[in-house]
Amino acid sequence: MNHLPPDTLLAALNWRYAVKQFDPTRKIPAADWAALEQSLVLTPSSLGLQPWKFLIVTDPAVRARLRPAAWNQSQVTDCSHFVVFAVRQDLGADHVERYFARLAEVRQATPESLGSFRQMVTTNLDRARAEARLDRWQSHQLYIALGQFMAGAALLGIDTCPMEGFEPKKFDEFLALEGTGYASVVACAAGYRAAADPYARTPKVRFKPEDVIVRI
Repeated sequence: MNHLPPDTLLAALNWRYAVKQFDPTRKIPAADWAALEQSLVLTPSSLGLQPWKFLIVTDPAVRARLRPAAWNQSQVTDCSHFVVFAVRQDLGADHVERYFARLAEVRQATPESLGSFRQMVTTNLDRARAEARLDRWQSHQLYIALGQFMAGAALLGIDTCPMEGFEPKKFDEFLALEGTGYASVVACAAGYRAAADPYARTPKVRFKPEDVIVRI
């Protein structure tokens, strides 16, 4: 494959910012959106378990219901595509079985050859559950997906705004997640910045590299 020059990556990341005003008239082209969906599918996860669903909300009526539950932030309704990242809660044997069935299918492996790995996965999940940190651990995985999605969008010239500012229980209700075993954790609006968004011209503030990079 052809790799991006470093300058291209850094230019995209410097161009990116958390958009406050989207242009509601501009929609992401289908091919670009398909690539971004695949970037979500390709996200790495701890033990490969992929404890998530990505809800792509394009229905204006649903987004209108979500907006008041997100502190009335206009990004929810004005962006091209709105993604809600939902975690699989109390990750258990059913999910593990689905994962190992898929693993065997893709890699043409026998159940016997996966036995040691399966035992390791089960042991880790059981320990996390006993220590009451299973859901927190799995929720952290969603931020890997969020970061990959935002970086991929920037490389395609697509704007994003990550959002934790919403009422998860109301999102779960409006998105019919209640009773499914999944719960919303974070969201991301994607589309194109409005010309009037003043934040597009605001310098990016970051600590100096020597303040945050430690070489050991």
